[in-house]
Amino acid sequence: MGISSPGIGSGIDVNTIVSKLMSVESQPLNDFDKKSASYLAQVSAFGNLSSALGGFQSSLSSLSSLSGFQTMSATPGDNSIFTTSASGTAQPGSYRVNITQIAQAQTLASGGYKSTTAAIGLGGKTTINFALGTVSGGSFGLSGAKLDKALSSGGLTTGALTINNTAIATDGTTRSARLLADAINAKSATTGVSAKASATVTDATLFASYGDIDTSAGGTYALSVGGVNIAVQASGVAPGEAGAVSAASIDAALTGNTAITRALADANITVSGTAAGGDLAFTNADGSNITIAEGVSGTVSGGIGNAAGAANIGSATTEVGAISLISASGSPITVGGTNPAGAGLSAGVGGAYLGAGFAADSSRTSGNIVIDSSNNTLQGIMAAINKGNFGVTARIVSDGSTGTNATPNRLVLTSTATGESSTMKITLSGSGGSAPDEELSKLLAYDPAGAQNMSQKAAASNTKGTVDGIDFTSSSLGISGSVPGVTISALKVGSSTLTVSKDTAALTASVTGFVKAYNDLTKQITDLSGYNADTKTGGALLGDSTVRNLQASIRRQLSSSITGLQGTSLTNLSQIGVSFQKDGTLTLDTSKLGKAIESNYNDIAGLFAAVGRGTDADVKFASSTSKTQAGDYRVDITQLATQGTLKGTVALPAETVIAEDTTWTVTLNDTKPATLANTATITLPAGSYNPSQLQTMLQSSINGVSAFSSAGATVSATIGDDGMLQLSSTRYGAKSNLHIASATGTAVSDVFGAGASVDGVDVAGTIGGYTATGDGQNLTGGPGAPVEGLKLTITGDAIGSRGTIGFSQGYAYQLNNLAAGYLGSTGAITSRTTGLNNTVKDITKQRDAFAARLTDIEARYRKQYTALDTSIASMNTTASFLTQQFAAMAKA
Repeated sequence: MGISSPGIGSGIDVNTIVSKLMSVESQPLNDFDKKSASYLAQVSAFGNLSSALGGFQSSLSSLSSLSGFQTMSATPGDNSIFTTSASGTAQPGSYRVNITQIAQAQTLASGGYKSTTAAIGLGGKTTINFALGTVSGGSFGLSGAKLDKALSSGGLTTGALTINNTAIATDGTTRSARLLADAINAKSATTGVSAKASATVTDATLFASYGDIDTSAGGTYALSVGGVNIAVQASGVAPGEAGAVSAASIDAALTGNTAITRALADANITVSGTAAGGDLAFTNADGSNITIAEGVSGTVSGGIGNAAGAANIGSATTEVGAISLISASGSPITVGGTNPAGAGLSAGVGGAYLGAGFAADSSRTSGNIVIDSSNNTLQGIMAAINKGNFGVTARIVSDGSTGTNATPNRLVLTSTATGESSTMKITLSGSGGSAPDEELSKLLAYDPAGAQNMSQKAAASNTKGTVDGIDFTSSSLGISGSVPGVTISALKVGSSTLTVSKDTAALTASVTGFVKAYNDLTKQITDLSGYNADTKTGGALLGDSTVRNLQASIRRQLSSSITGLQGTSLTNLSQIGVSFQKDGTLTLDTSKLGKAIESNYNDIAGLFAAVGRGTDADVKFASSTSKTQAGDYRVDITQLATQGTLKGTVALPAETVIAEDTTWTVTLNDTKPATLANTATITLPAGSYNPSQLQTMLQSSINGVSAFSSAGATVSATIGDDGMLQLSSTRYGAKSNLHIASATGTAVSDVFGAGASVDGVDVAGTIGGYTATGDGQNLTGGPGAPVEGLKLTITGDAIGSRGTIGFSQGYAYQLNNLAAGYLGSTGAITSRTTGLNNTVKDITKQRDAFAARLTDIEARYRKQYTALDTSIASMNTTASFLTQQFAAMAKA
């Protein structure tokens, strides 16, 4: 194959000629590139505009709703004691807050067990019911035994008693229950335990026999109690004679308002029983000792412990009372020392409710678990309780003890909520008439008013304290209502000031941020679409209609007045110091803003946010959409929302008996088609219930179903003036329903009679005369109307006209909606960007097609000039030959 090089034969520079021709032919490619660059510059510019508009929209988000104007500040003097948050309804002022107690949940612990997997009990079916409620009356602590009479003479030795590892100051002078209680109370600040001297009662058998007194042989007799003579017999008096002392005469002296009873009362001594009945006893309420003495001279017979005629040589006995310990926090008490028995106490850790009552709380959940041979272990019981999800959690804790006889494992139960109403009551019942398993009862039975087989490690308690000397209590760490509009979150016991004031700095910062965001957006628009006279260049979006429309819409909205505001004099930005400058930017007069905050503080929100205000307090603005138009709209209600109910038809008796193994099937707030999770079977604890107890038990049992509580479905139980029980779903509307069917045991009709379930209905009515849709208590304006998307919450009990609702769209709300129309997947900027990118793609296709044609053109040029090159080369060859021939001919 030969090597060809264009132009060698002809001398023509074919490559240069073709290159220059193609340079001319390819000039349109530059035009394509310029067009692409121009459109891509616009795409980039719209990206910058989108970013700037997005930033502007972000600055509006906190100003578009009333929640963005919670501009009250609540500042604690010491935020280690409590923290605070304030709403816009808070009132300026200074308060003194004293927290005296912090809320906590109750914790109970069982006795120790060797294994967590060993069976407990015989495995018979036992139902365990958990109820939560409040302890009333009584106290939590320890009851001591009656003190030894020797205490009255020898006292209690030093170091004999410690409480919670603190030594109690006792010595030889500690000779009564009262003095011992005083010594314990002197250390209460350290121990958290106080003492009460229980009533000092004489031995009930002391007067078991009392013989008639006989002084006829010349003796005398006197009976005194606590230094008060209650019976005196002179010398020479035989039984039955005037002035003779007998059991009957003693009882007569101690009955009614006599000199003797008044003297005993002055000595703080009360009387119970009778001498004739053999149970006469004396009590000193403050725990002081009582000495009962018989003074005898000469020959005397009868008296205390002596039959008639039996010689009496005199007697004296001192009765010493007992103490009880009270834990201020409801925590266990640790008793120790060298001789705690001398104080009537046993060494160790203990505590229980004494003389208390228990009332279940209907607002708290309750629930049941069934324990049998399949789960009668610590682990099985723990799992069953936790699965129940009815307000109590269980765990197993080991104390770490080891050894052959060690029992380190304890079941620990804790209420999931704090507050006094989270105290547990745990009852057990058997099945089929059988008693509950004895070992399970030993493990779990707990009643603050009865047997307490579990020990309380922490008491359920409320947060307590005062605000400016006014008491408050809260079941949680949060305290609301004591200072209107302010929520206090307690951290620890202590006292501090609380200052509530207008957060003018935050409101000023919000308005300043709005002005800055607008000016930043304006600058970006100017840079992208304006003309620079100095450089004689225009922005990438100069003359773009999208940008012009955006800028004009923003300025038009900011220049217009707000409509729909009721009861306010603020309708435009200039009234709070915001105004336009000549260059189109905004400026803020902070002095004017400050005056507006001072005089129209509550109305500034209406200039920025979406606000709805009704003339009826029970018609409340809930929300709106971008399609809702500002204005005043009449509200008319034709139907109020109701709840699904089941009401009895007969008044409840004084006692309603729930049989063992009673189960009901409850369906709550079910859907169409039905949802399985909306139906559950509940087990009702067996027992006899008065109406109030039955109401509480049913409400708690249903609300204790975890599937219901997870879905936010609850019921409330009430007893009407007619004595009939009613259960209601707490939800309103057509999605509210409650149906109960008997399964086993006591029938539903035994409680509700022939009562039938009634499903709830939605609220119905119109807004501004336009159709509205009800959903529960919410009424929302229908599509296509000025009230579209306007949602109102309708409460109260009135049908018909419910006044008017004034709705306004503040500047921030309007501009936020405007920005949303330009941003997002369907926004104007996205549409323009998409169009520009599509144009660039079309130009790229055109350029590629033209570039392909240039290849063909170049090939054609090369082919033509190559042919010319060949022709000229051939002609040059011929010319050279002829020249040679002519030269040869000339020589010849």
